[in-house]
Amino acid sequence: MLSDLQIRKAKALEKPYKLADGGGLYIEVFPNGSKLWRLKYRRPDKKETRVSLGKYPEVSAPQARAERDKLKLQRKREGIDPATDRRLKKLQAQQAAGDTFEAVAREWHAKQLQRWRPQQGAKVMAWFEKDLFPWIGSRPVSKINSPELLTVIRRIEGRGAIEKSHRVLQVSGQIFRYAVATGRAESEPASALRGSLTPVKTTHHASITEPKAVGELLRAIDRYTGTQTSRCALRLAPLVFVRPGELRHAEWAEINFATAEWRIPAEKMKLDEPHIVPLSTQAIAILEEMRSLTGTTRYIFHSERSIKKPISENAINSALRRLGYTTTQMTGHGFRAMARTILDEVLNERVDLIEHQLAHAVKDTNGRAYNRTAHLPERKRMMQVWADYLDVLKAERKTVVIGAFGKVA
Repeated sequence: MLSDLQIRKAKALEKPYKLADGGGLYIEVFPNGSKLWRLKYRRPDKKETRVSLGKYPEVSAPQARAERDKLKLQRKREGIDPATDRRLKKLQAQQAAGDTFEAVAREWHAKQLQRWRPQQGAKVMAWFEKDLFPWIGSRPVSKINSPELLTVIRRIEGRGAIEKSHRVLQVSGQIFRYAVATGRAESEPASALRGSLTPVKTTHHASITEPKAVGELLRAIDRYTGTQTSRCALRLAPLVFVRPGELRHAEWAEINFATAEWRIPAEKMKLDEPHIVPLSTQAIAILEEMRSLTGTTRYIFHSERSIKKPISENAINSALRRLGYTTTQMTGHGFRAMARTILDEVLNERVDLIEHQLAHAVKDTNGRAYNRTAHLPERKRMMQVWADYLDVLKAERKTVVIGAFGKVA
């Protein structure tokens, strides 16, 4: 903690320098002799941000510390980001002809952060700052009409980012609806633009769904000569058929060996709902193998470069390419389609169980969403049946009669 004497005696140098006070608070001394209090902190997306707390000596050290503590308390209790809050207040103060689009968008965005993952919030704000604010950010939200909004969205489309243009238009519509709901606009111009953008071409992740070819793939995976981490991740992928991002971010803290369950928290899931993956005996065996290698670290499949980071998002796909499978034959995401198809068409499992295990939105007969533990015993049975069936395919038996599998050619 700096004393008043230390601050007063701090001399100006050729370049600005900082004197730390504690808790992210510091004073910056500039070449012209001025001294400015600043507070640094990390936003939910982990980016470091700074806010100014005033000049010294107009703002004394006790006053700066009190403001630091106040802002920290607001962030903890109310989720208020100081930099965003100040920018919003500045925009609101500058409004002359009603609320600007940027002010409303930032206000709406701040509310969504309570349910979004940090990465999602950062990505949407990046869209705003690159594609919307430079063109309509300072415009009164009530004055923006459909043609004006279309001109902005078509700038994105013109770069060839077709899918992104649709997403930005969708988010824009939510902002305008929020403006209408809060009394700052009378109409929502985005809905009138339906059909005005180039359609997005639907692409499906390449997948192998023919049983014999699946067996060939599984044998190829067993022959993979890459790192043990990549090999185990590749072997586990078809057994759990989660999304690639969920697999690579898997943590030991989420695994319960006693109940043979992998419980993925909501913030890691696409639908922001927690998910349970029952683990077959084959999946447990792979995890036990990995535990001897990475069991003392956070991530089950951590990067070769840093134990604090998961394997690359391209690790599974790169391994498949090394095995000779092209992008049009098989992808890491394709293990989901493989399970979905075979569980339904070959093993005759109930579609709702399959969809639930895929973490898709599934509703009961009354239209209510199932909770994460719905049909858990049946799903555990299904996951073991699936793992056993994959062993049968991998064994390359020409004709096998085994329990519920029937004939496997």
